Amino acid sequence: MAALIWLIIGALLVGAEIVSGDFVLLMLGLAALGGAGVAALGAGTVISVVVFTVASILLVLGARPVLKRRLEIGHGLKSNVEALIGVKAVVVSRVDGHEGRVKLHGEIWSARSLDHRVLEPGTEVTVFEISGATAVVLAES
Repeated sequence: MAALIWLIIGALLVGAEIVSGDFVLLMLGLAALGGAGVAALGAGTVISVVVFTVASILLVLGARPVLKRRLEIGHGLKSNVEALIGVKAVVVSRVDGHEGRVKLHGEIWSARSLDHRVLEPGTEVTVFEISGATAVVLAES
């Protein structure tokens, strides 16, 4: 019965990790599964708690930082809106300080000029920022 309780606790913690994303609950869930394993082998409650405690400490202090570091390596990559900053685009309909359209990565985006200059179709621009669904652009000098 103790093994089943540890198993349920471990599964709940691992499942809750999906929401948290910080790897603490995952480590605690894995430690609880370790407690379930020793309880299933016939160990008493005290031994199960000791295994859970030691495994929790080792996993949170040892495995979690390594796992987080490995996943953060990819965070240096730009994604979504960040990836569009600095990209070249071409004006497809007159752009001014309020409205216009540019072709950016093969898609037509609403745009406005950062410095309120009027930019005619065919002008090459650089995306300065994305504001909502609008590319804020600067003309090439």
